[in-house]
Amino acid sequence: MKDAAVGLLTNNTHDGLESARRVLRLEAAGIDALSRNLSDEFTRAVDLLGKVTGRVIVSGMGKSGHIATKIAATLASTGTPASFVHPAEASHGDLGMITENDAVIALSNSGETTELADLVTYAKRFTIGLIAITGRRNSTLAEAADVVLVLPDAPEACPMGLAPTTSTTVMLALGDALAVAMLERKGFSGDDFHVLHPGGKLGRRLLKVSAIMHSGAALPLLGEDEPMSEALIVMTVKSFGCVGIVDASGALCGLITDGDLRRHMAPDLLSRRVADVMTPHPKTIRPEALASEALGFMNGRNITSLFVVADEHPVGIIHIHDCLRAGVA
Repeated sequence: MKDAAVGLLTNNTHDGLESARRVLRLEAAGIDALSRNLSDEFTRAVDLLGKVTGRVIVSGMGKSGHIATKIAATLASTGTPASFVHPAEASHGDLGMITENDAVIALSNSGETTELADLVTYAKRFTIGLIAITGRRNSTLAEAADVVLVLPDAPEACPMGLAPTTSTTVMLALGDALAVAMLERKGFSGDDFHVLHPGGKLGRRLLKVSAIMHSGAALPLLGEDEPMSEALIVMTVKSFGCVGIVDASGALCGLITDGDLRRHMAPDLLSRRVADVMTPHPKTIRPEALASEALGFMNGRNITSLFVVADEHPVGIIHIHDCLRAGVA
């Protein structure tokens, strides 16, 4: 009995793997067909979206609606203001969320989704740009649209050919393609991305040195003619384990660390000029650099602090613990 159960488990596991591989092959083939079939209609869609001064309204029913929600979120997070509007709710007042400054992307594999009718009619009435993502070029939705993005004629991964699987995967990929094309068209940068993604791991990866550096009175700085006795006091009070040395113009010209103190230990150390002890041309980093870059720089050189310099003048200092406290890794 036990052997039979083990055999059954093995067979089910094998069957599950085969099903999974078949699904992935079919959906990958659908995306590949989509890529090969893209035409100037895609460029027209990007041009239409690029002229929008309001928002991109994405809508769909059922599984297409779930994909539409994700497409709207991806557009919004990559610099193209967008919202999802449920087609059924649109017929009961939510059409008021759509203005003449917007554009609509409507998703329907069949192109005959009844719930989209009022939204499509509204878009046509007020001359609102309408992009259809559908599997049928001769459908009602396609006929009404200004731009039609036709999905490839690819079989659903469902063995009965009924459950939306390949079609929704291809819709999702097409939405990503539109979002990235818009991102590149707008010149959306990493800085812009960080503004829209301040939280979570992604936000921490995009955190800049300027956001976590110490500045102003916190900087451990001395002029190059000051005595080492003063350097020792500044290093102790500021607690960074180093002191930056600046020349007459205020530019950073050297650095003294705990290691330098040990290497120059002698009876006359405290009476010597800091310029005689400092390490010239210290390693620095830009305020606009990513905090992750600063962390990697410090780890790679076994140092714990970096002066932040703009136009050769120190504007801040960052300690490795600042990166770790901010969650940068």
